[in-house]
Amino acid sequence: MAADGDDMRSREAEAYLDGQFLVAMPGMKDDRFARSVIYVCAHNDEGAMGLIINQVQELGFPDLLVQLGILEERETTQIPASARDIVVRHGGPVDRSRGFVLHTDDYVVESSMQVDNRVCLTATVDILRAISTGRGPDRALMALGYAGWGAGQLEGEIAENGWLTCPADSDMLFDADIDTKYERILARIGVNLVHFSGTAGHA
Repeated sequence: MAADGDDMRSREAEAYLDGQFLVAMPGMKDDRFARSVIYVCAHNDEGAMGLIINQVQELGFPDLLVQLGILEERETTQIPASARDIVVRHGGPVDRSRGFVLHTDDYVVESSMQVDNRVCLTATVDILRAISTGRGPDRALMALGYAGWGAGQLEGEIAENGWLTCPADSDMLFDADIDTKYERILARIGVNLVHFSGTAGHA
């Protein structure tokens, strides 16, 4: 039988949203997050951090590699098609020059952070080099910038009907159909925008 302290830690862990989707409510007041879907990468009593996965940057992945000095312009033609087609996302309003890669756990380096048992987060250029040469993870999502919350801030926004939460699905996380991701995730958790009253809850 677990000690009381172990039970408390277990309940606290269950309250955290690592590896879940945050889905903006239709009445989201902050335009930066309107109709956004965020994958929560880290959440604890000190705050939370996540990446918007359905807002697209104009910068293409090959252009980003050139900008970062990883490849020369002439070398971009050698990038595998799977890497060339990676869509760079606008991950959030914080530190927008910093890059993050969400990816499957078949690629892990020392700096990788395990988000759940299938998805990792890596924020070093090594993974970009690996992807550009076809040695990267099976599935990956690149984002510039991130969304961050201080202690208790995210919980407050959820309580004030700012966000819906639901377990993340890796197929939905990595699929390339970005334009309809918001509607598809809402539909998956049983929310019809036409009849939506603007009150929040947890799926």
